[in-house]
Amino acid sequence: MTQKTRIIIAITLLVVIVGLILGVDALQRRIVASQAPAGMPPGSIPIFVDEQYVASFTPDDLTKLELVSFVDDEEGKTQEGWLLRDVLLLYLEQTSLEAASDVTVSSSSRGKEVQFVWEQVVDLENIVMFDLSGRGTLKLVSKLPSFDTRADWVQDVDKIEVQLP
Repeated sequence: MTQKTRIIIAITLLVVIVGLILGVDALQRRIVASQAPAGMPPGSIPIFVDEQYVASFTPDDLTKLELVSFVDDEEGKTQEGWLLRDVLLLYLEQTSLEAASDVTVSSSSRGKEVQFVWEQVVDLENIVMFDLSGRGTLKLVSKLPSFDTRADWVQDVDKIEVQLP
């Protein structure tokens, strides 16, 4: 086999691999978009209460909220963003949320989700908040002992669900 043939095979394999990666990414985005309620802007994160769609938001919608921050223990980096509590209270009545209400934040592209009770979310010591990732998507971070490492955090958040007791 000549050097030219090996180069052509390597380039072909590289193009096929890149094509597969882009194809899978496009398919995942299409699946998420098909599950979104009608009229929801692209890139929005829907909020469901008891499996009923109530609202959606984009990271740009959060600029009117107060920024909070903390330094993570794992890498000593500052995490800055918006409290999950404040985001939910933009769209839900506080009186409808009870201490035992379940709040689930998930990422379908990452296959990750985390569940809190409302009491944990509103406790300012826990700092359960959204931070912008390097890609411009939202990641959920916290100082909660069971959710305080990067491996636990939920990146590329694309859904929030609230279950009332």
